[in-house]
Amino acid sequence: MINKKMTNLKKEDLIKFEEEIIECFNDKKIKAPIHLYSNNEERMIEIFKKIKPNDWVLCSWRSHYQCLLKGVPKELIKKRILEGRSISLCFKDYKIISSAIVGGVLPIAVGLGLANKINRSKDRVFVFLGDMTSETGIAHESIKYALNHRLGIYWIIEDNNKSVCTDTRKAWGTKKLTFEKIKNDNIIFYKYQSKYPHAGSGTRIQF
Repeated sequence: MINKKMTNLKKEDLIKFEEEIIECFNDKKIKAPIHLYSNNEERMIEIFKKIKPNDWVLCSWRSHYQCLLKGVPKELIKKRILEGRSISLCFKDYKIISSAIVGGVLPIAVGLGLANKINRSKDRVFVFLGDMTSETGIAHESIKYALNHRLGIYWIIEDNNKSVCTDTRKAWGTKKLTFEKIKNDNIIFYKYQSKYPHAGSGTRIQF
């Protein structure tokens, strides 16, 4: 049974949730990696205005905001994070999947989009991926296939110019990434500067 209710969260609600997770992490209540968002709340809220309850949402290891905005109860998300599942939050009833594997959800998204097309479903698929992931082979193959076969998939590339501790553009020796400034209705590319490191809260935790 798919959840039919989407949330109407504000920027402050998203920030407060991440701050609660940071407090738990710094208090050593989370014994697993966490990946946090910051400074992209308004953009995320704007994107989710286009997403309907029956649409699939697929993410990487950073997915707290997506889960909240898709309607997953805050208490359930926090429970899973405290259990050490922050990097792999999946909620079937809310049609949201995340994976800690780089590019892991991309072929899954293609499969979902193809199934929707075969079944003549109007449901869509929204995929969130980072700037370095967008430069990988699996991303190029998945996006190319989806666009050429006109699958109902929307690719949201979130550019914080980081791949763990590596500058994405320096790594590839380019000033502009492949999908940056591309004109396509199925590709959304936006930049943001996170105040948090790739993983953790920025404070060294010793267990």
